[in-house]
Amino acid sequence: MNEFTLPVWVVAAAKSATNTLIGNEFQDTESIDLPNKEDSIVVPISSNALLENGEKSLAVTYCQSGLSLDITRGLEIWAYIQLNKATSLSGKIVENNFPDWLDFHAGYGVGKFESSGEPCISKFAIDLLRINLYPLLPKGCSIKLEIIFPEGKDRALKTSNKAFGVVDGLSLIGMQAEAQISASPEQLNNCKKILQDKCSESTFDQCLTFVIGENGMDLALSLGLSSEKIIKTGNWVGPLLVAAAENGVKKLLLFGYHGKLIKLSGGIFHTHHHLADGRLEILTSLAVREGIDLDLIKLISQSTSVENALLALDSTAPEAVKLIWGRMAKEIEIKSLNYVNRYLSSSMEIGSVLFDRKRQIRWAGFRGVKQINSLGLILKS
Repeated sequence: MNEFTLPVWVVAAAKSATNTLIGNEFQDTESIDLPNKEDSIVVPISSNALLENGEKSLAVTYCQSGLSLDITRGLEIWAYIQLNKATSLSGKIVENNFPDWLDFHAGYGVGKFESSGEPCISKFAIDLLRINLYPLLPKGCSIKLEIIFPEGKDRALKTSNKAFGVVDGLSLIGMQAEAQISASPEQLNNCKKILQDKCSESTFDQCLTFVIGENGMDLALSLGLSSEKIIKTGNWVGPLLVAAAENGVKKLLLFGYHGKLIKLSGGIFHTHHHLADGRLEILTSLAVREGIDLDLIKLISQSTSVENALLALDSTAPEAVKLIWGRMAKEIEIKSLNYVNRYLSSSMEIGSVLFDRKRQIRWAGFRGVKQINSLGLILKS
């Protein structure tokens, strides 16, 4: 089964369209080269065609990640390609990680940052485009590429994209080629192997950062955190906390979106929503422990989601929000260390840092503040 992330399917469609435009015969698969790997992967293509008297081309494929709960499963992908005459192309990165010969456009259904209008696309996705399209580029030409997801806007409504400031569609923030089930035992084993490898390196300084999901990874890297010290945990936070202690980690930073990490403050250490939620109940409990006004506690408990509760509190009682999320960050640190000590005796320092729906670092526990200060990051007040 072809179990690849969305960027791989996008690049395959773009490569197919480019091959057709430069005169190569249509193939129902494309071979995609990967960064830092000798092997390539084979990706199916549904169809392609020349348009506008051969001036443009279009290729179509359908994302198949192999994950039954993946929002991108079966997503239709269109890639429009046009070649333009260009001079003095060097292949250098000129803007937003794109090379100067690639004019990328986020078309209908592709997510953009609301603050800037720029496409929400990871460096991994850009690198895939660069590696696979540049060898096909005719001399003296540049490529204009437009990606369209016909169902992208509708499917994005079922994601947390808007919470991260991404609008108009699905983002392209995959960090790897192979799709992974974040709640599966295989994902846990993969993460444990990555953790063991990092901890066995000669440069290991006993410090690591755990991020949950692609948005956490993307933001962490954009803020300058070293990729060599980051592990994307998926939803297996608890067992990986124990594995970190077992492998000699002394300082561990939990970095993520509050909508995920809130579960840890309530003692839930496998964060997939199909296994356990309870976020509103946890939020209500945190408000009670902070002595928040009863009317505000009632507002929280009657909200349809944590996000809606936070929005309502932000507009009516911002100081209450600060107290609640400050308490949550502290509880994450306390309960995480308690979880580890259920299985082994550890003095590992666990810090928590949380970012909000605008992708801004907002809250941190006592140890989290120390750790982000040492990394040179800024906590928004």
